[in-house]
Amino acid sequence: MSSIIECLNLTKKFGKFVAVDRITFSISRGEVFGFLGPNGAGKSTTIRMICGILKPTSGKVYVDGEDVWKNPEKIREKIGYMSQKFSLYNDLTVEENINFYSGIYEISREKAKERKRWILEIAGLEGMERVKTSELSGAYKQRLAFGLALIHEPEIVFLDEPTSGVDPLSRRKFWEMIYSLSKKGLTFFVTTHFVEEAENCQKVAFINNGKIGRMGSPQSLKETLRGREVYEIECSQLFNSLSLLEKEGWENVSIVGKKLRVISNGYNELEKIVSILRREGIQIFSSERVLPTLEEVFVQTVKEEIYRA
Repeated sequence: MSSIIECLNLTKKFGKFVAVDRITFSISRGEVFGFLGPNGAGKSTTIRMICGILKPTSGKVYVDGEDVWKNPEKIREKIGYMSQKFSLYNDLTVEENINFYSGIYEISREKAKERKRWILEIAGLEGMERVKTSELSGAYKQRLAFGLALIHEPEIVFLDEPTSGVDPLSRRKFWEMIYSLSKKGLTFFVTTHFVEEAENCQKVAFINNGKIGRMGSPQSLKETLRGREVYEIECSQLFNSLSLLEKEGWENVSIVGKKLRVISNGYNELEKIVSILRREGIQIFSSERVLPTLEEVFVQTVKEEIYRA
């Protein structure tokens, strides 16, 4: 698939502060791309540069093959944006919100009618056109905001923490809509600080302190932990076992359900760990190497960056 977004050594400085530090990545047309990082990591600054709102200090941004800063207005026509707060006017009805956005994007009368029908359908708001937006549930507000971000039929949609505060069932339905549209060629750029949100994306980039640490599919990111492995050990005396391993030098030990979860300090440490536990009279019921979670990979990446700094 061809790249619809391409960032090359993208950098943004505010005085001496480096908000985005020489990041390079590309997004394929029709891809669901996740930008995972804590608040203040550089996610919003990156988006503003891609959208032609904020000029980079250095580096290049291309959208659909065009340099963003040669014609930012043209690029903005290709972009839709849905903010975490949904960008809705609560004192307007559902229909008035749709009409307002149709006017903002200068959509023709006939086309506006067609888009209104489509938004009401995907949002499940047919028959609720005259309901004030303030009276809608969080899930309805989310779907309405999503439809409005797509009202002008953009090629790329930026979703900022799109499922924050929405119940699990509505979250699942929302992602079903995203994947249905991505199959038709629409590209989604999802910013989030929730790992479970990033799990839904086809490709994920970890960003922290303005730098991209790792990037790939959630599965490929889980398959490597840079010289470390993850073990699950079912044993007796869970809390004593945890304390013992921490004293022996394993910093990343946790209890998940009825098992210990250990991130190793190197390769092939499972036998050594089991031996230490048995030596202290702890019974081992099962032990195995497992794939890390995306959260473990992300946390370890951040720790490595802090150590290098």
